[in-house]
Amino acid sequence: MTADASDTRRVPLIAGLHELADGYDAILCDGWGVLIDGRRHFPQAADALRRFRARGGTIVLITNASRPDDEVRRQLLGLGVPQDCFDDLVSAGELALREIVARVGQAVYHLGPARDDGLFREAARRLGAPVMRVGPDAADYVVCTGLLNEHNETPSDYDDLLARLKARDLTMLCANPDIVVAIGNDLVYCAGALAERYAAIGGRVLTFGKPHAPIYAAACERLKNLRGAIDKSRILAIGDGAFTDLAGAGRAGLDFLFVMHGVHREELHREGGALDDAALESLFARAGARPKALARELFW
Repeated sequence: MTADASDTRRVPLIAGLHELADGYDAILCDGWGVLIDGRRHFPQAADALRRFRARGGTIVLITNASRPDDEVRRQLLGLGVPQDCFDDLVSAGELALREIVARVGQAVYHLGPARDDGLFREAARRLGAPVMRVGPDAADYVVCTGLLNEHNETPSDYDDLLARLKARDLTMLCANPDIVVAIGNDLVYCAGALAERYAAIGGRVLTFGKPHAPIYAAACERLKNLRGAIDKSRILAIGDGAFTDLAGAGRAGLDFLFVMHGVHREELHREGGALDDAALESLFARAGARPKALARELFW
C-alpha cells in the first residue's frame, strides 16, 4: 500500500463492487462522501453494500463524524440509509467521547457548533453527572468538533482564539480529522482544519478517526465481534478521502477502493469531466498509499 514515486502502475478502474467482492469477507466503508453527502443517501451505494452482505459479507461503517455511534446511526437512517446495508459502525466521535469520559473532573471548552452537543450529553449519561463546560480561559482542555459556522467562516478566522488556547497550553481533542467535507455540491471546513492550524503553532492535538490507528483497531474489533477473527487480506476499505481514508487504510495494511467522485472530484477531473491521471498520481503520492482499485462512485 505504500506509495513510491517510481511506481507508475495504473490503478484499475472497476465497473462495480462485484468485481472485487469474491476476494473479501468484510468491508470497512466510509460514510460521508461514499454513502451519504449530508443531505441525502446514495441508493446505488447502499444497494452495493446490501448485495455484499447478501453474499455473506460483513460491513462496518467507519466515519470521521464527530458524534457518538448511536447519533451517527440515527443520522444515517434519517437520511434514508437502509439498516440492512451495514452491520455496525464506529465513529471518530465515539472515540473522542471515551476520552472525554476518561477526563472526568476536568473542565472542557467546546470549539464547535451546538449541533454537536450530543457528545457531551452522552458523556454526562455515561458518567452519571454533567460534564463541566466552560469558556476558553477556564478550561482544562478543548474538544474541537468544527467551525461554528462552516458556511461563512474559514479556519483563519480562529487564529486569535487558537493563540489564546496555545498560550494556556491546552490539549485539543479533535473529534473529526477531516479537513473539508462535501455537503451536496459545497465543500466546507471541518474540525481537522482547525486542529491542523493549532498543531502548526505548537499546540498539542489528540486526533480521533481516520487516518489514525485507533479507529481501525476499533473497527476490526467490531468485525471480530460480528464474525470472529479475520485476516487483514480479507478486509477491503472503501472511501473518498486521500488523506484520511486512503492514508489510513495504507497504514493499517488494508486493500482500498478509492471513490473518485467524492471530496477530490474537482481536483481529479479536467474541464469536461475527463480524469486527470497526473492529479490522481499526485494525490496518491501525497497520501503515501495506492489503492487496489478505483471507482467513480460506489455501485454493485
